[in-house]
Amino acid sequence: MHGGTTPLTGDFGQRLRHLRARAGLSQEALSHAAGVSVRALADMERARTRGPQRRTVQVLAEALGLDDDEAADLEKSAALGRPRPRTAAGPAAPVTLALPRDIQDFTARVPVLAQLLNLAQGADPSRPVVTVVAGQPGLGKTAFAVHAAHRLAPHFPDGQFALDLHGMDPEPTTPRDALARLLGAMGVADAAIPTGTDDRAGLWRSVVGDRRVLLLLDNVVDESQVSPLLPGTGPSLTIVTSRHALSGLESVHRSDLALLRREEAVELLTRIIGPERVQAETQAARDLADLCGHLPLAVRIAGQRLLSRPHERLGKLVARLAAEGRRLDGLQAGSLRVRAAFALSYRQLPPRSRTFLRRASLAAGADFSPETGALLAGLPYDEAVACAEELTDAGLLQSDAATERYRFHDLLRLYAAEQVAAEDGPEVRDAALDRAARWMLRRATAAALHFDVEHDRTAPHDVGDPDPHDGPDPHRAPNPHGDPNPDGDPAPDGAPIGREEARAWLEAERAQWLAALRRAHGTGHHRQVLDTAEAMHWFSDLNQHWEQWVEVFQLSAASARSLGSRREEAVHLNYLAWAYNLCVADPHAALTSADAALMAARDCGDGLQEGWALGYGAGAVHRLGRAQEAHARLREAARCLASQDSPQARLAELTILNSLGNLLRQAGRAAEALDIHRRNERICRAGIPGRTDELIALYHAVARQQIGNDLATLERWEEAEPPLRQALAAFEAAQMPAWAGPAQLDLGQVLSATGHPDARQTLLAARDALAALKSPRQAEATTALAALDEAAT
Repeated sequence: MHGGTTPLTGDFGQRLRHLRARAGLSQEALSHAAGVSVRALADMERARTRGPQRRTVQVLAEALGLDDDEAADLEKSAALGRPRPRTAAGPAAPVTLALPRDIQDFTARVPVLAQLLNLAQGADPSRPVVTVVAGQPGLGKTAFAVHAAHRLAPHFPDGQFALDLHGMDPEPTTPRDALARLLGAMGVADAAIPTGTDDRAGLWRSVVGDRRVLLLLDNVVDESQVSPLLPGTGPSLTIVTSRHALSGLESVHRSDLALLRREEAVELLTRIIGPERVQAETQAARDLADLCGHLPLAVRIAGQRLLSRPHERLGKLVARLAAEGRRLDGLQAGSLRVRAAFALSYRQLPPRSRTFLRRASLAAGADFSPETGALLAGLPYDEAVACAEELTDAGLLQSDAATERYRFHDLLRLYAAEQVAAEDGPEVRDAALDRAARWMLRRATAAALHFDVEHDRTAPHDVGDPDPHDGPDPHRAPNPHGDPNPDGDPAPDGAPIGREEARAWLEAERAQWLAALRRAHGTGHHRQVLDTAEAMHWFSDLNQHWEQWVEVFQLSAASARSLGSRREEAVHLNYLAWAYNLCVADPHAALTSADAALMAARDCGDGLQEGWALGYGAGAVHRLGRAQEAHARLREAARCLASQDSPQARLAELTILNSLGNLLRQAGRAAEALDIHRRNERICRAGIPGRTDELIALYHAVARQQIGNDLATLERWEEAEPPLRQALAAFEAAQMPAWAGPAQLDLGQVLSATGHPDARQTLLAARDALAALKSPRQAEATTALAALDEAAT
């Protein structure tokens, strides 16, 4: 244990500098002992890097000879400097893109690895390094990149991130979606991520511009996919893997991998199964390497098969591989030998595991759950889990580090899909997909209903509100079909309990249930499509940044049309107009959908949907800058709804009148707006038969917010404060941040006008909340703060 004391400061750089001096080490000596570059050490000690990663801290502690308590203190000071994820719309699981586990038997690639290490250590800190690892499938590009990333990790203390871009999939990951995941990994909340690809790329470059981060972008399809993801400045290093040369990328280093030499392939085999068996059959080992085409993936699969059969001779495997006549079609010549290795491993599996492996290839998305695998394979849940674990142990599936989900290697998924065609045929395949789709939609419907206020289905989305950022009002219509039938659930005990579990499940299975919705529509199960889409409304309102809602409601509107139900077609065309307005900011498409909904509603005589359609159309034309037309549509909607007596019509009327009042206030007619909003408040106080107090309280809060804004416009500041405080409290109690943020800004502006001491704090909180929501009113909050500061000087 070292003598002396360590300064009791939370600053990591100062603590590290003190410990190094106490140990009598120069930066160069500590760099050599810890395997951390001198530049990285200097950045830490100068506080340019405030929160190095745990692994970096551990190697520094070992090199400094710290005891357990000192090492823990050093880690604690580092942890204080690490960025923490920000949340914007309630609790959400952090987005992590941790490096995959390094393989212990990594073999060969010594010269290429040395070049990459030298490149990272000698790079200009102002210019990010990019290296491309290219070559044919099965060369071990990902294994090399992961191994290199782990070796380089101590040089990049600000974080290491890995992202699979699915270049072999029919639809590779888009740059836009990839940027969202990278920004999430850096702590940017979903709601704060810009909509456009260019804006996301700009924010990404800004976030990583001064950080020593290592980025592994795996399985890139082409230059256009990866270019927006590359940092523009700073001391970062990016490792890109691809089956293609990516020759269009400029100013990058090339780490092209070749096939293993025969002796390297034999060495890999030796590391997998042990030297004794290889030495006993040296020629068979060489022949096996040759039959695998010296391709690392093929050698590894063959080695894992031998490892699982410790008494099987290598010569036996050589004979069986030599007899294989089938090869993966359509791939480069160097990878044609992979199918023999896949087939041999596949055929050695028990029948149920073979079924599970090939049927799992039918799952949508990057990974799948045991429930999905069980349904596709027609197995009980416990057996499916056992199969997935067996296949993971055999190296044929990869398991997620944190959740019970599994994924394929790209080549193996192709092989497994071929086996579906060869062994199951189209009828069995379609039956498996239909079975999984039915269950997926039942589970998705049940999960989504956790967000439905007592299953009340009469409240609207933000249909007629001219400002799409004032907050949503989820639109409902009656569903006569009740809750989903739970029969056939492979894991009924695994159904989400409560909103947080339901949210996590719907997010994790997003690709699966959306694919199920497409299949249900394509196979004519239109009622299930409608029921699922209907159940999704409150959940969709909480996730307006999901652009997939457009497709969801396109499918449901088409299903209603196929069923010949003009009323339901009107309902779902209205939902589609909402999605176009708020999820993708396309008012032209929103207006087309709203007008189609209006025609359908009038055809079937549904006054409620007619009112909604007029409201959605008003919102669209207002966003198109046609304020007078928006006003006329809202007036017509209000007249239409006022003539109806149903509770649904009263709630719709509340929303339409709130929107109309908003429009009047913006047109300089605040006194008329105040009359309308006070009329709404009277309706809320009187109550609406059959509607819950919780639901009415939300409408009442909206009315109070609008009353406060009307009074503020009329400069009746003292009267404006109480209703705005009441509205904000109600939105916060209901955990509706999309509504609370604007209300907080409105209150802050009123408090500023009256000189209230809470004005600044209220405006600061509103600015941060609106920034997280990507609301354009963030600028309004910033301006209000600046005016308040100027007035104080």
